[in-house]
Amino acid sequence: MADTNLMSIPGQIDPVPVARDITPRADGRTDLLGLPKARIRELFEQAGLDAKQAKLRAKQVYHWLYHRGVTEFAAMTDIAKTMRPWLTEHFIVGRPEVVEAQHSVDGTRKWLLRTDDGHEFEMVFIPDEDRGTLCVSSQVGCTLNCTFCHTGTMRLVRNLTPGEIVGQVMLARDALGEWPKGKMDFAEDADETEYRADGRLLTNIVMMGMGEPLYNFDNVRDALKLVMDGEGLALSKRRITLSTSGVVPMMAKCGEEIGVNLAVSLHAVTKEVRDEIVPINRKYGIEELLSACAAYPGASNARRITFEYVMLKDKNDSDDDAHELVRLIKQYGLPAKVNLIPFNPWPGAVYECSEPTRIRSFSNIVFEHGISAPIRTPRGRDIDAACGQLKTAAEKKSRAQLDREAAAALAQ
Repeated sequence: MADTNLMSIPGQIDPVPVARDITPRADGRTDLLGLPKARIRELFEQAGLDAKQAKLRAKQVYHWLYHRGVTEFAAMTDIAKTMRPWLTEHFIVGRPEVVEAQHSVDGTRKWLLRTDDGHEFEMVFIPDEDRGTLCVSSQVGCTLNCTFCHTGTMRLVRNLTPGEIVGQVMLARDALGEWPKGKMDFAEDADETEYRADGRLLTNIVMMGMGEPLYNFDNVRDALKLVMDGEGLALSKRRITLSTSGVVPMMAKCGEEIGVNLAVSLHAVTKEVRDEIVPINRKYGIEELLSACAAYPGASNARRITFEYVMLKDKNDSDDDAHELVRLIKQYGLPAKVNLIPFNPWPGAVYECSEPTRIRSFSNIVFEHGISAPIRTPRGRDIDAACGQLKTAAEKKSRAQLDREAAAALAQ
């Protein structure tokens, strides 16, 4: 089992298991994935290197690990050949285990991944004409129980570690063939390095997979710092978006310590409806949430806050709802964009998707008031990779089994 402790989080009934930065392995080696340079240096010293050697080797390994995507110490050509077996004996550069990889007819790709302690989670890559977006998970399961979301029907198992979070990005780059190749050294001919992918490069990251990122703040922050580090994965914070269902006390901290774009799962404009479909609203109401959005560090017309709004038939999709959404955005002076998301059905869902004409009417009203309100094109529905559909195969099977048992019991 992973080495975990428990942390109480405001707004939750039960403590959430929080994995430490290093998960013990049966072979005694330490996985360096997800660790910053200073931590790698510290581990090298603990394993027997002197301070000078530890600093040098940490810098070299960090570069190969995060900038080159190398997983074998034997391939780290600027490290002395006599040092590489020592590194292999004490350390490893891991990746999440791939249980299943699926391709949608529209090009979307979904991976079912497994942690070292046997828990499963999912990530999704969405290729577009001008970008390639990786949807990253932060937890195994979820605790928020949003009624329109399939992931919300899962129980929360535990938080993902920094290594398990950044490992999703590393694995996607592996699969896309996106790591530099060619001259694998620090020489002046480094410019000869070429990049390639299967038609789409990973250009953007959205923390919109399984889980609530702000309920795993420390691990998400530490993982994204590696992603944003110019000496590491070097992805600009402007290309990273973190989505929250409204964990108000953590939003300002997110802006200050991570500084990425903010997306908010709003989905309703009245207390009654949002209390039903996004239960965290009962603790942090719409007014409190929008005030936190107005105070989000770095928010501006150039870096607008995105409001995600799933379109549910006869629930939140009326013209009155659209006008109220506009009123709220203007009342709080928010630099905002609204993503209208057609509801993606899943077995057992109690909602239906709004009619296309109703969605267009809603969008037009918001647009008429000078607020961008594009309608998101559903992607990956055929492999359950669309927004709100992520749920591990193990959970799906267990729920299906429960449904069969219930049906059998009723038939008796």
